[in-house]
Amino acid sequence: MKLYPQTFTKKLLLTTAALVTAVNFAFVAHANTDSKPEDAVVIHDEQIDLSPLPKHLRSSRYIAHYMKNSHYKKQVLDNEQSALVLDKFIDSLDGNKAYFLASDVKSFQQYRYKLDDAIWTGLVQPAFHIYGVFKQRWHERNEFALSLLNEEFNFEGKDEYRYDREEAAWSLNTQELDQYWTARVKSDALNLVLADKEIDKVKELLTKRYKAAMRRVSQINSEDVFSYFMNAYATTVDPHTSYFSPRTAENFDIDMKLSLEGIGAVLQTDDVYTRISSLVSKGPADKSGNLKVEDRIIAVGQDNDPLVDVVGWRLDDVVDLIRGDAGSQVRLEIEPANSSVQGKTKVISIIREKVKLEEQGAKSEVIKLGDELNVGVIELPKFYIDFEAKSKGDKDYKSTTRDVKKLIDEMRESENIGALIIDLRHNGGGSLGEAIGLTGLFIDQGPVVQEKRLHGRVQTLYDRDSGVAWNGPLAVLVSGSSASASEIFAGAIQDYDRGLIVGEQTFGKGTVQNIIDLNYYLGYEDNRAGALKLTIDKFYRITGESTQLKGVMPDISYPDPIPRKDFGEASYDSALPWDTIPSVRFKKEERVGTFVDILTKKHKERVKTNREFQYIVSDIEELRVRRERTAVSLNIKSRKDERTEDKVKKLERENIRRKESGKELVKEIDEDTELVEVKDVKLNETANILADLIKLKKQPSLAQVSVEKPNS
Repeated sequence: MKLYPQTFTKKLLLTTAALVTAVNFAFVAHANTDSKPEDAVVIHDEQIDLSPLPKHLRSSRYIAHYMKNSHYKKQVLDNEQSALVLDKFIDSLDGNKAYFLASDVKSFQQYRYKLDDAIWTGLVQPAFHIYGVFKQRWHERNEFALSLLNEEFNFEGKDEYRYDREEAAWSLNTQELDQYWTARVKSDALNLVLADKEIDKVKELLTKRYKAAMRRVSQINSEDVFSYFMNAYATTVDPHTSYFSPRTAENFDIDMKLSLEGIGAVLQTDDVYTRISSLVSKGPADKSGNLKVEDRIIAVGQDNDPLVDVVGWRLDDVVDLIRGDAGSQVRLEIEPANSSVQGKTKVISIIREKVKLEEQGAKSEVIKLGDELNVGVIELPKFYIDFEAKSKGDKDYKSTTRDVKKLIDEMRESENIGALIIDLRHNGGGSLGEAIGLTGLFIDQGPVVQEKRLHGRVQTLYDRDSGVAWNGPLAVLVSGSSASASEIFAGAIQDYDRGLIVGEQTFGKGTVQNIIDLNYYLGYEDNRAGALKLTIDKFYRITGESTQLKGVMPDISYPDPIPRKDFGEASYDSALPWDTIPSVRFKKEERVGTFVDILTKKHKERVKTNREFQYIVSDIEELRVRRERTAVSLNIKSRKDERTEDKVKKLERENIRRKESGKELVKEIDEDTELVEVKDVKLNETANILADLIKLKKQPSLAQVSVEKPNS
């Protein structure tokens, strides 16, 4: 199966590899002759209950073979790569340095230049040894956490919980780890107290949580450990290459068929917490508006049943709890990512649905700018095509290109639109053919994208259909989540100078993956071996520039809530580099380029007085400051003051909106408060930019004067 531009990236990668941070591992003894006796805990052989399975010996060798011979990078698995695999594996298990001691990490260095041989031969016992040490440390830490619940908590001091330890040194002894865990448990308790839990209930919940964490570890099997290790290896080559365990392969198949009944959210694990990695556009969670990317799931409940605390659970068990029959209700207690105060939770309810292709399809609306201009908007969540219906000869098969053309025709006829916005802000990719086809709706034939194959051969892919579906003013609205096929389309529109690209720098995924069914090559009739997802091709714009790493830079930029160094292709250590190849011949349409400077100036002047846009700017700055923090206060008064400030800010904004809309003001906002609906500020501003473009085209001299004399 060849996967043309679609961002599986962290989504699927973290549903497999990042399981390791939620769960634990087991095996062998470690020793460090240089460490102090009290710092080294020996794990005896009789504690070993996990070991590689016979199939892992064969699977590991086949994975190494395909990585060497079929991956675009043609990475050599040698001693240098072995060192990277060791570092990645340790980081994937304990990236926050909360479990391993410095002596543990030092002992693992015996494998630094041996993991390449382990993978080539299939003798992967070193991975199980490392995992076993981690399992032991996990058990020790949770036992220590439980012991702290027998003590009284004091939330009146000046101490802090330093939750981000990525840059910290490994703890030299258990006393140092005890200090960290004392603050961590106190933070867990304070978060629950701030959620209006009595202290006895707090201790009861935390007892269940820490015991559940230890219990879940016992459920880790050899397949899990092998998967963690293979993914550590795969992601050192590139971030979109990964090993699918049998269970993950089945979930991937469900995702590709869009047949999952649930809430339409992709989850990942961060230490003991389950986070929202992404939302399926138009899925139940997305439509509810109550769940956002990076939100933490604290507890899960069915219908009106009591909530079950899931902190410390393994990821696939949390997924199983959230999934359910269409029409049923699931309740989630979440800690919102956009909360300025850590530990603030809320409970939301979502009705499960079956994700259907129709709900992933293009949708349209019209923005009316007074009596002067109707701007058509087409929201496109992915580049889709119903291959099965098409192959059967169904004349009404669904595809991006066909649906968008139909929507354009409908809006032109019924609404007399004068400009068009293609909204790709939540579009992670999809069918390459549809990205080319969609481009063809706006250009009259020509090259769209170049594809560089494994062995260096470059192929140019063309739109060969004459004519266009829309010849008027066009803008493409993008965000940091716009990736792969979205970047191909946006890049082509920009290269042809056919329309304006507005929004944020895009994700930067310019690679193609292929799925290899290991069962076929190993001769298994069942799914016991899983699959391998390999990067095989790379995409380039018709100018010769890669979309890899840098993505597409907008002509007019909007405030970006998350820098690409923290989210996007550039955030991956192993991302393939940006580069160029020769351009191909094409004819620019020269529609918008000369107007970009004056349009940018007008945009900036307008949003200075746009209150909702400025709210976005200030919220992003607050988020930036919060992301730079590595610690949180454990003083209850300080934390409550932060919450009060947050509530006051939200109340002030809500009452300003209520006053403008003629609604009664409120004294406080609670879960039952019906908030004033806020328009999509970025979408509406894009419509205003198109209105400016239309006016400037009628009087092009205005653009020239304004650019030459910007202060006039």
